[in-house]
Amino acid sequence: MENKQTYLEQLNVQQKEAVLYNDGPSLVVAGAGSGKTRVLTYKIACLLEQGIPPYNILALTFTNKAAREMKSRIAALTDERTAQWLWMGTFHSVFYRILRYESEAVGYPHDFTIYDTADSKSLIRSIIKEMQLDDKAYRPGLIQGRISNAKNALITSRAYARNGEYMQYDAKIHIPLFSEIYTRYQAHCFQAGAMDFDELLVQTNVLFRDHPDVLEKYRNKFMFVLVDEYQDTNFAQHLIVTRLCETRRRICVVGDDAQSIYSFRGANIDNMLRFKDNYPECRIFKLEQNYRSTQNIVNAANSLISKNKGQIRKTVYSQNEPGSKISVLPSYSDYEEGHIIASLIVDTYRRERCAYADFAVLYRTNAQSRVIEDALRGRGIAYKVYGSQSFYQRKEVKDIIAYFRMVVNPHDEEALKRIINFPARGIGNTTVGKLLVAASMYRVSAWTVVCSPAKYGLSVNEGTLRKLCDFSRMISDLIEENGTLPAVDMAELIVKRSGIMTEFFQDRSVEGISRQENLQEVLKAIAEFSNNRREETAEQASLTDFLVEVSLITDQDQDAGEHVDKVTLMTVHAAKGLEFDHIIIAGMEENLFPSSMSMEDESAVEEERRLCYVAITRAKKNCTITYARSRFRNGKTNICAPSRFLYDIDPQFMDLPDEQTYMPSSVNGGIHGRTATIERYSMQNTQRIQTGSRMQRLQTPAGQTKENIRTLHGFSVGDDVSHDRFGRGKILSFENAGADARAIIMFEHLGKKSLLLKYAQLTKK
Repeated sequence: MENKQTYLEQLNVQQKEAVLYNDGPSLVVAGAGSGKTRVLTYKIACLLEQGIPPYNILALTFTNKAAREMKSRIAALTDERTAQWLWMGTFHSVFYRILRYESEAVGYPHDFTIYDTADSKSLIRSIIKEMQLDDKAYRPGLIQGRISNAKNALITSRAYARNGEYMQYDAKIHIPLFSEIYTRYQAHCFQAGAMDFDELLVQTNVLFRDHPDVLEKYRNKFMFVLVDEYQDTNFAQHLIVTRLCETRRRICVVGDDAQSIYSFRGANIDNMLRFKDNYPECRIFKLEQNYRSTQNIVNAANSLISKNKGQIRKTVYSQNEPGSKISVLPSYSDYEEGHIIASLIVDTYRRERCAYADFAVLYRTNAQSRVIEDALRGRGIAYKVYGSQSFYQRKEVKDIIAYFRMVVNPHDEEALKRIINFPARGIGNTTVGKLLVAASMYRVSAWTVVCSPAKYGLSVNEGTLRKLCDFSRMISDLIEENGTLPAVDMAELIVKRSGIMTEFFQDRSVEGISRQENLQEVLKAIAEFSNNRREETAEQASLTDFLVEVSLITDQDQDAGEHVDKVTLMTVHAAKGLEFDHIIIAGMEENLFPSSMSMEDESAVEEERRLCYVAITRAKKNCTITYARSRFRNGKTNICAPSRFLYDIDPQFMDLPDEQTYMPSSVNGGIHGRTATIERYSMQNTQRIQTGSRMQRLQTPAGQTKENIRTLHGFSVGDDVSHDRFGRGKILSFENAGADARAIIMFEHLGKKSLLLKYAQLTKK
C-alpha cells in the first residue's frame, strides 16, 4: 500500500479530517468539485490500513461507473486483489448479491433473473391486454412509473389494494384497476422467478424485516458502511442502510444537498438533511474548496443556492483564477437563441483555439435540442446528443414523421408498418405480416392491399377487416385534405385525426410530458420552415417540402464518420457529475426553467434552483446563460419572462445585457422590476405586429426603380431593424417594388437574408 503519509499529503485540511475520522457516524457535505471521490477512496484505504478486512467494508454508489472508478483508485493504492474483495457497487448490484445468498428466505429461486425496464414494460402491456383494458387510459409507461413509485415507498401490491385513499385517487385519474394490474404484475414476476430493479430494494427490506438472524449476520459482517450521493437515496435505500448500521453506527455518508435533483425518481433530500436526527453523535465535515471552477462561477452559484431554505449551509470557494463573469445573452426568439449559441461556440473555438469537445449546451427539456441542433448543423459544427437520441431520431418524432410520409406517399411501406398500429388500433403483427405477403404475391404496395383486402385475398376476421377499413379511410381523407391545406394546418390535422395528440396528452408521466414537448416541437419546426419559405420566396410550404428538409437532416445525423471532437448537447439532469470548460445554459425562462409544473410547490421550486446550481457548476472556465423573449410551446408562440433564477444570482458575478427591454436596471428589482420589463416588451410586441399590418397596406413610392430605391414601406437603407425570429439586423438594400418588394438584411447572428416586405414582420429600432 502507498505510504499513508504520502496520500494524506494530497488532501486539504477538511478532506484529511473527513478521511481520518472513523470512530462513529459522519456526514461529509461535499460541495461541487470539492473532491468527494478522492475522500471516499482514501477513507477506504485508511480503513484497510487500520486492519479492517476488505470483505467487511460496504461501499454503496449510484452508478457502476463511480464504483469502477473507486475500485481502480483503491487498487492503485493497495492491490487488485484487495480492491476486488471489497463489497462495493451500486445499491441494486450489492442487494442482488445478498438476495442470491438468502433467496430461500424470501421465497425466490437462487438463480432468479432480473427484469430490466423493457422487460417490465412488456409484461405490463401483456397484463393490460389480458385484462382487456384500454391501453390509452392504462398506458404502460404510466403504470410502470406508478408501480416503481409504490415499491420505492415500500408499498406492496397487497398493501396498496387495502388503502382506500390510493383506490380513490386511481378512480379520479381514470385508472381504477391499477391495483389489480399491480397485483397481477407481482404474481407474474414471482411465478417467473424474476425481480425488477425496484423489487430488489423491496425484497432486501423484507429480508431484513422478517429475518432478524439474517439482518444480524450482515450487521456483523459490515464493520463500516459508506454511501455516496446520499442526497439521492429514496425511502427504501435509506431504511436498508439505517437497519444495517443501527448497532455498530460506523457509517459515513457523502453528498451535496445542493445537488439533490431526482425527486421524480423517489429521491428524498430529507434523508441527508435529517441524518443528524438519526445519528445525534455524528460528526459533520464540509468540503468547501472547489477545484473545478473559476472564482466567479463558484461565487455566482453560491449566491443562487443561498436562496434555498432547505439546505445544510456551507460556503464553497475557489482558489483558481477569478475568471470571466457569467454572460447573460437574451434573444428575440428561441430560433435566434439557437443561432446565438452556434455563433458563440464558433467565435470561442476560433479565438481560444480550443476543441468542440470543450463545449456543452445544457437545457431543461429534451425538446429544446431541435432548434439548437439545427443551428449547429447550419454552421457545420459537429455535435452529439448525450443521454438521448438526436431530435429527429426520437421514437415519437419518427412516428409523427411517418404519418406525414404516409399522407404524402401512402405507398411508403416503412411508414405504413410504423403507423398502422400506432396509436394502437388492434392491427397486430400477424395481420401486418399477411399484408406484406399479399403485397409481395400480387406485386402491389401494402397500401393497395389495405384499401382492397378482399381483392387480394387477405385472410383476416371481420373485426380486423373493419379496423383496416377505418385506417384506410382515415389516411385517404387526410390525403384528400393535403391538397388544399398548408403544411402547418395539415400537420396539426394529422396529429389530431390520427389520435397521436390524444395518445400523448393523456400521459402525465415524465416520459409522457417529454413526448408532448417533442410533438409540439415538430409542429414548431414546420411553422418555422413555412414562415421562412414564405418570407424568402413568397411560396406556401407544403408537407412534401418539409419532409424533404427533414430527410436531409436525418441523413446527416446518420453520418457514418464518427467525430471525436463534438459539442455535447444534454439535459441538465444528464450533466450531473460531468464538467466542461465552456457551459451554455439555454432557455433560462419562467415556466421552462423553473418548470411550470413546479410553480405551486415551494419545495419543487427549490429543486429546480438546485438543478440550476448543478448546471452552473459544470463549468470550469466559462458559463453563459441564454433566454428568449418568445418561445413556441404548447402549439403557440408565448411571450417569455427571464427566469427568477437570474435574479437570484448576485449581479456582480454576471455580465448583463445592456438593453432595458431584456432586464431591469437592477437585478435586485425583484418581481416588480421583472413585471415592468414584461409589460414593456408586450407593448413593443403589439406595436411591432400593428406596424407589420400597416406595412402590408403601404404602396411603393412612385418613380423608384431597382437602382435608386433607398426608402421603401417606411424603411430606409441603413436602418437598424428587428425581427421576431431572426433578431436584430441592418438593412443593406432593397430589391423590386410593389408586391415583390424585398429587403436585404444583415442579421447579427444569422447573416444575410432576403425577405419579402409584405410578409416580413420588421420593426425599426
